[in-house]
Amino acid sequence: MRYLFFLFLIVSCSKSLEERCFTTSDDIWTKYFKNSEDLINDNYYAHAQKYNVKKIITEKPNYLQIVNLKKFRSFKKDSLESKSEEIMEKKWKEYDSEFKAFNNKFSEQFTFSNQQKIGNVMYAFGRNQLGFWLCKIENEKPSAYFLGLSFSHYYINEVQEKPIVNNGFLELEGSFVKIVKVPGLPGYDDYSAIEDGKLFKIKLEDLVKDSDHDGYNDIFEKSFGLNPNNKDTDGDGMDDFNDLNPMFKSEKNKFTQLYETLLPDYGSENLSNKNYYFEIFISDCDYFHQISPKYHVLFSPEDSKSKTDYLKVTDVSSHGIGKIKRNKNNPNIFYIKEWGNSSSTDYSAEYKNGKWILEIAGGYVI
Repeated sequence: MRYLFFLFLIVSCSKSLEERCFTTSDDIWTKYFKNSEDLINDNYYAHAQKYNVKKIITEKPNYLQIVNLKKFRSFKKDSLESKSEEIMEKKWKEYDSEFKAFNNKFSEQFTFSNQQKIGNVMYAFGRNQLGFWLCKIENEKPSAYFLGLSFSHYYINEVQEKPIVNNGFLELEGSFVKIVKVPGLPGYDDYSAIEDGKLFKIKLEDLVKDSDHDGYNDIFEKSFGLNPNNKDTDGDGMDDFNDLNPMFKSEKNKFTQLYETLLPDYGSENLSNKNYYFEIFISDCDYFHQISPKYHVLFSPEDSKSKTDYLKVTDVSSHGIGKIKRNKNNPNIFYIKEWGNSSSTDYSAEYKNGKWILEIAGGYVI
């Protein structure tokens, strides 16, 4: 599989900077921005609906082994019990104390389950907005290894009947699932089982492999478009693990500054040292790529054919910023849109005395 980084360069070079970052037609502007986040979600939903058990197995990662279980905990049983008010209340009362070490070491970047200790090594199954992870603490040092299994197709049981690490394998019981749209709840997805009783197995040596020794396992880098054989994907002198924008070199120009101004703002919270937290943006715009963010960011191509296999079937983008539209009568005024899971805002942006002045021109909040 070609890595997203190089595919991205090919796609980007096939269009001009003007096409990648600007829109000129009112029709294109309307089409591009009308419910953009909903269109993205619908595309993922429509694509995910094409999958059945045979297709999931055919396109599974080559490092994944799947065993059919005779006795198993069903998706329905696991998901309903996990959501019951009584169990959830008990779970959260015990959660802080049970996973205190993991929450401290990983700065609460994951939700954890199924803790296990082998010698001086502690393991736990972790989840975050990007997907599933095996989290490890060894000699007080935390490490996390991405599984590369899309939550669009794989459900991992909250309750694991057996230890998750066994004889050199990560072993997780679960089901094949599909996404189900919930009427009346925009942006909210639920899941139903396609087939229960699966044991997902990954060799630990395959899971922890980090060819360039940058801190991210190869599976993570291949899933999100980083180069697993080069610890500095963008060649800016900073390794991918510590680079807040590891895919592209940051630059200084007024349009990059505009995109930086519109990035999601988390106030005084310091996210720069949270190496497993990323905001993922879908954009081919060079100016957007060149930002200097306050937290870790990655980019996914707009063209689905150029996405990695993981990004084709997994919606990991919760925010977006659109293309720029020029004001025909004033070269210093532009229009741009940003959106999140439950809101969308149109801006009029004026570049004046080296700074951007933004005015809200429309939008909605759900």
